[in-house]
Amino acid sequence: MLVGVPKEIKNHEYRVGLTPSSANELVKQGHRVLVESNAGSAIGFDDSLYLEAGADIAANAEDVFSKADMIVKVKEPQAVERAMLRPDQTLFTYLHLAPDVPQTQDLIKSGATCIAYETVTDDAGRLPLLAPMSQVAGRMSMQAAAHCLEKAQSGRGLLLGGVPGVEPAKVVIIGAGVVGQHALQMAIGLGADITVFDKNVQVLNHLDQIYGNRVKTRMADSQSLTSAVIDADAVIGAVLVPGAAAPKLVTREMISKMKAGAVLVDVAIDQGGCFETSKATTHAEPTFIVDDVVHYCVANMPGAVARTSTLALNNATLPYVLDLANKGPWQAMAENAHLLNGLNVSEGKLTCKEVALAQNLEFVSAQTLLAEKEKQKVA
Repeated sequence: MLVGVPKEIKNHEYRVGLTPSSANELVKQGHRVLVESNAGSAIGFDDSLYLEAGADIAANAEDVFSKADMIVKVKEPQAVERAMLRPDQTLFTYLHLAPDVPQTQDLIKSGATCIAYETVTDDAGRLPLLAPMSQVAGRMSMQAAAHCLEKAQSGRGLLLGGVPGVEPAKVVIIGAGVVGQHALQMAIGLGADITVFDKNVQVLNHLDQIYGNRVKTRMADSQSLTSAVIDADAVIGAVLVPGAAAPKLVTREMISKMKAGAVLVDVAIDQGGCFETSKATTHAEPTFIVDDVVHYCVANMPGAVARTSTLALNNATLPYVLDLANKGPWQAMAENAHLLNGLNVSEGKLTCKEVALAQNLEFVSAQTLLAEKEKQKVA
């Protein structure tokens, strides 16, 4: 198989789909790898390293898309990239389709087989290809909150951990999944006054066993959440419904009652955001203000630490990339139900129920489409 790696073109996105080491693993197993020139140079993966790994270098993205059997990326394909996809091509990347109608329409129109990192599952029901970026984003969210609380950033002028004789900032973390727990680790290290909300009491029990009275845990009921958000100096939105649009747990009314200079960091923005006032921002212009509250809603937060993120992501994705290349997408998905769960679009059909519900579209289950392919093989 010819595996293509285009350079990411989203604002301040320096991650790359395959490291030179990952490319070498594909080459050693008999595949060709075509990497767009300078795809990884911003994070120290120069073209020479890919050449040493056995990959070829393409002059531009058009060459990559026109020749590759499978495209491996990091972020969702932008409009210009979607226009280059072919019906016989496999796309393996983050998609986050639920809040993104134009992307969904373009991928359906392309006819390509599009497998989303964020909906691949494992035996424990977790999302193993989302986890590494969730870990990075969770840790970065607290760095972002600390920075945005500075007065020069229109924040309240608070140090998260305070100093002796001065109380620390009040931090509320909504959601105690991978993002929330990694945000929590950073907040504890910085000495903040922390309250974590989740709807799963077993998760809250687990946090209590680990952190004891260093963290306050609360069930995520509306009244308790409203009171805590209004009183908070910084709120981290770490809510995830796999494949679906994020629920709007913090309303405009709640935000209007927050302190001037308080900070909202919406890590759920890739799925539409969990604050009612959220809108996607970029690393170039990361914040905006509503009702004197600073909103940080960067849609590719891990891109700011692109080398760390690329290495962490490749640790998780490489086994799946090898499986797809070695067996072809349909055989790989037939043998791995968790990889099949990653299928979002194929042959002009939407195969993800959560996206269909978010956009009021018809869909065919991935299992049904796979069964049709198996019948065609027999015939």
